[in-house]
Amino acid sequence: MLETIKIVIFGDSGTGKTSLMHRYMTNQFIEDIKITIGVDFHVKTMKIANNEIKLQIWDFGGEERFRFLFPSYILGASGGIFMYDITNYSTLTHIDDWLLIVNKIFDGKKRPKIPIIVVGGKSDLNEFREVVSEEAKIIAESRGTDDFIECSSRTGENVEKVFDSIIKLILDYQSPY
Repeated sequence: MLETIKIVIFGDSGTGKTSLMHRYMTNQFIEDIKITIGVDFHVKTMKIANNEIKLQIWDFGGEERFRFLFPSYILGASGGIFMYDITNYSTLTHIDDWLLIVNKIFDGKKRPKIPIIVVGGKSDLNEFREVVSEEAKIIAESRGTDDFIECSSRTGENVEKVFDSIIKLILDYQSPY
């Protein structure tokens, strides 16, 4: 049986969500990616522990004008990736706005909250860093998220780790044991 796992990537515009998804799907970095209008998604079939998984990755456009669409797209999600840009502190400060939307969808539902990891993108731009890793990790933990990772879609550093982490959390979360 083919199990479907839906992962939603969300956060402010320009944080690198589309680059992260594209790097994971193709192992390539595109320099001039256009902003995501609304939502974009890709599908990848993979085998994990002798189970075939259909991975749906939904990349949500982070511009304020698209935010009203987000609740519709997160329905049915198995897990989420909140992404911020390490070179832009304000993208991390909006974590509460994004998590409020997620929590409204899953609070009071038959299903408890979904696992969410916090990902700091653009780690290759360390010389322009505005967000200290330790502070971001503390913020992530204080919000009850399930993991914290920094990555670079440009170099590929930790991109696989991001998706391995969220997939493992989802599978552990869904396991009855």
